[in-house]
Amino acid sequence: MSVAEGKGHYSNGPVFAVAPMIDWTDRHCRYFHRQISRNALLYTEMVVADAIIHGPRERLLAFDAEEHPVALQLGGSDPAKLAEAVRIAGPYGYDEINLNVGCPSDRVQSGTFGACLMLTPEVVADGVAAMKAVSKVPVTVKCRIGVDDQEPEAALPELLLRVLDAGADAVWIHARKAWLKGLSPKENREIPPLDCGIVYRMKERWPDVFIGINGGIQTLDEAAAHLKHVDGVMLGRAAYQNAGILADLDHRFFGAPAAVPDWDGLRDRMMVYAARHIASGGRLQHVARHMVGLFTGLPGARRYRQILSVDAAKAGAGPEVIAAAFAAVDFSGAKAALSA
Repeated sequence: MSVAEGKGHYSNGPVFAVAPMIDWTDRHCRYFHRQISRNALLYTEMVVADAIIHGPRERLLAFDAEEHPVALQLGGSDPAKLAEAVRIAGPYGYDEINLNVGCPSDRVQSGTFGACLMLTPEVVADGVAAMKAVSKVPVTVKCRIGVDDQEPEAALPELLLRVLDAGADAVWIHARKAWLKGLSPKENREIPPLDCGIVYRMKERWPDVFIGINGGIQTLDEAAAHLKHVDGVMLGRAAYQNAGILADLDHRFFGAPAAVPDWDGLRDRMMVYAARHIASGGRLQHVARHMVGLFTGLPGARRYRQILSVDAAKAGAGPEVIAAAFAAVDFSGAKAALSA
């Protein structure tokens, strides 16, 4: 069920999230991740407010009810357009609306939003206030610690002061600068050094505000270490490229009983889901491409990846390809390997 009006999932202890990632965290990816963890907070890809207002709303906003809790990430800088996008998205039942203040791509820069907004915190605050005025679910911000030549110790607190005064319910901080000139989006995820300490200091300064950390987190052990200092942890590429690490998440962070993952059940659920998608005019590849990294490190994983990458892309491929891929994996010792 969708969260009730208020701070929702930010009122109930730690939050573990899978980051919004363009071209990756689409509805098929989110459905797949939800079959592995019942508690992870899932995010859409960034959707530009103008696209929601003028584009194919159902394609951009519709999602499966099983995805909850799921957050919609918006891109934009015009408060009126952001508010209109939130109004349009309201009936779809998202659990959170998040404003992107961290993406460094050229497309985002040309639209003067994403990481560019670190340079204009007053614009971010106006956007947050406009979104809060029409939203019945938490409105949050995902940002960097600064951009280009900004001094993070000045820029980040200034942004937080303004967005919190505007009513933001939570802030997720990618603990790296973004370089708007000279680095590609991929390089911006890897080259600027991580500074987790500044994120910890923001939490010390605002102890009553939810502050979560993102950037370079590879394992659940690292996530647990961060949770000693902040309220939430967000994994990006690590959770996507090795989705199996989500298998122990509910036990380690949310009190679920320790158990060997039900891989047969996961296979069957994804086959049913894929069949439904194909019946509606989609292709198996749309679903299977997100499953490729599931069994990284296990015997048979290479063959598993090959089947999903090659066979699922063939014309007329059906859910039986998923069954064949799972059959290639040796699951003995799987729990230990995947939770490492």
